[in-house]
Amino acid sequence: MWAAITKPFAWLFVWFYNLTGNYGAAILLFALAVNLILTPFQAKSKKGMMRQTRLQPKLQELQRRHEGNQQKLNEEMQKLYREEGVNPMSGCLWSLIPFPFLIALYSVIRQPFSRMMFVKEGVLEAVQSFCVDNGWYTVPARADAYVEIKLANIMHEHWNETVSYLDGLGLSTKELVNLDFSFLGVNLGTVPWDTMKLIFAGTAAISFAVIGLALIPLISAGLSWLGMKVANLSNPQTTADKAAQSQMQTMNMMMPLMSLWFCFIMPAAMGVYWIGNSVFGMIRDFVLTKIYKKKLDEEDAERTAKRLEREKELEERRLETERLRAEGKTEKNANTSKKKIQQNEKQRNAERSAAIAKEERAARREMLGIKEPEKPASQVGNRRYARGRAYVPDRFTNPENAEEATLAALAESEGNVSIDETVAEEPIAAVETAVEETVLTDESQSVTETEQEKE
Repeated sequence: MWAAITKPFAWLFVWFYNLTGNYGAAILLFALAVNLILTPFQAKSKKGMMRQTRLQPKLQELQRRHEGNQQKLNEEMQKLYREEGVNPMSGCLWSLIPFPFLIALYSVIRQPFSRMMFVKEGVLEAVQSFCVDNGWYTVPARADAYVEIKLANIMHEHWNETVSYLDGLGLSTKELVNLDFSFLGVNLGTVPWDTMKLIFAGTAAISFAVIGLALIPLISAGLSWLGMKVANLSNPQTTADKAAQSQMQTMNMMMPLMSLWFCFIMPAAMGVYWIGNSVFGMIRDFVLTKIYKKKLDEEDAERTAKRLEREKELEERRLETERLRAEGKTEKNANTSKKKIQQNEKQRNAERSAAIAKEERAARREMLGIKEPEKPASQVGNRRYARGRAYVPDRFTNPENAEEATLAALAESEGNVSIDETVAEEPIAAVETAVEETVLTDESQSVTETEQEKE
């Protein structure tokens, strides 16, 4: 199954090698091809990340508004993402796509016989036996992950002898590729760390090739750091979350360090690929940033224009409704249900009945000589200062005297109790009843006396 996955990459790489005749150039062309293939996916990632960056001020405002209420904050954030058409995971998902390409290329480079040439069974064992018999290769005590690269190097140096040997065994050699791993004087099949260990042990001398092997991981790490720096400058993260900023800074440090380490412990060809990928990636990022900055500016302008137009339309409707209501020309909503209409009518009837009852009660109290207890303007129910001890009803309509009236109201309320116990309905009703009964008794007595006098 893995062979089926790596085969297209192997064919592409071999085609680039046959085209250029140079292993390093083939790797750089492969990196370019991978970047071109991934451009549509990286474009989606770039657009998603730029959209998220533009939402940062709104997200910060939501965090400030709903601080301490994580559930409400999450709901508002999801609502904002839906309205803006942003998927918070889009940037991360698309950025993971290059890794399968990297793994496939590593497999092709590490196993040129198995994953690049796809030789017939027995060919690799025959090549190894031939190299061992001639003293060109020694089988290590432990398994060597890069044995195929070493054998491919030896086969290149002794190409004619190896091909003749395999032909004599009746093995097919048409799949074999005469790989020359040299690039700018450096053998890209060599693992830089292995060479560094030989230098430290004093068994190898410092040369141009050794310096080149040491520079490849350093250049790769430097370009990896520069690429992330360029990406952050073109797509700045303005999050106020200190934990998120700390994680981002840690990632900006870890990725170049990982590149440095991997390029030291893997064949130098991987470092060359990483260098080419970083350079092409920066170019791609620069181009995509310019393209999507213009597009997102246009989208934001269009969205803002629609929002303003909508707000203007709603405001015009509101003003029109207020004007019609003031003129008494408002129409009933045809979509209002019959039950809702009945409820509204019932409520209006109840309000009218309450107002009539209140007027009759006030008139009856006035006729009976019952004086209403004086209440402050701020009283609601039995709470005398529900609207505040310094409440003045006409503070907006009469602003000239508002300050003086406020101070007077505050002084008058100072020291008074907050609960007015005289407003209870039952005691007042009892007083009304008692007064009415007294009046009726007096009237009946006067009528009786008058009738007695007539008799």
